[in-house]
Amino acid sequence: MSTVVAHGPLISFVPMKSSKGLRQEFSNSKFSLSKSNPLIFRCCSNKDEKSQESQMGFSVLKKDVECDRGIIYSTMAFYVFSLHIPLSFGGLAIGATILHQQVIEPQTEALALLGLEILEFIGFVLLLKRPGEPQYKLLDLFQVDELAGERSWLLASLIGFLFLLFLVLVTSLIADQFLETKEVNNPTLQALLSSGSISVTACILVYCIVTPFLEEIVYRGYLLTSLSCTMKWQQAVLLSSLLFSASHFSVENFLQLFVIGCVLGCSYCWSGNLSSSILIHSLYNAFILYITFIS
Repeated sequence: MSTVVAHGPLISFVPMKSSKGLRQEFSNSKFSLSKSNPLIFRCCSNKDEKSQESQMGFSVLKKDVECDRGIIYSTMAFYVFSLHIPLSFGGLAIGATILHQQVIEPQTEALALLGLEILEFIGFVLLLKRPGEPQYKLLDLFQVDELAGERSWLLASLIGFLFLLFLVLVTSLIADQFLETKEVNNPTLQALLSSGSISVTACILVYCIVTPFLEEIVYRGYLLTSLSCTMKWQQAVLLSSLLFSASHFSVENFLQLFVIGCVLGCSYCWSGNLSSSILIHSLYNAFILYITFIS
């Protein structure tokens, strides 16, 4: 909201209005004392509020954070090659070596996955604390702008989740036309879910809680928010979704992951609240776990 801060008498070259006009102008304005200095007051016109609300577009992400693309890309490269790949793709192998086992049993594997995801999350949070990074507070990612306060992140989550299921179904049909038809269920995930209650609980924690929080904070909370300060929000959504899909290193699922990233990014841009994309991500993963479990 634009404000006019007056320090004592205001000298203006605007033609003076009559006293009646001044009374009318003051009646259409809001006044509030500044917290930093009680002698400073703010005059906010209702017309200005309405004009700003009408000018607010699809995305409500803030653009007042200074971001450098070089720092953004270097941070993501460091995260992917120093945290994501070693922990996600080499963590279980290291665990098997430590346990002196060629193959880790499913229950131990599920618990190891949970520990590795938590370790990766902590590592990225610490990475954001280094000097030169855009200074984001995690709690700020779950707060909306005042002008976007009427936008319900729960409604955005519901619409986004239903739309995501539809798009994934369509992209699956398209992919089957050009690629080999693959099994719907993941054999490794099936083995984990059929190994007892401890494995099932660990899988729920990994895929429905820890992973959505980690990936949404990385690719939407940090990457998308930072990119939107340097380019149009549509370009930021596409680029962040591209990197999100590529980081999974899955050729056969690349298209679907890209679509998922776009839906999650649009939901976050519209609501301004990371809770929206986290909930969609969690619901989608829970849906996949349920389908795998009952099969």
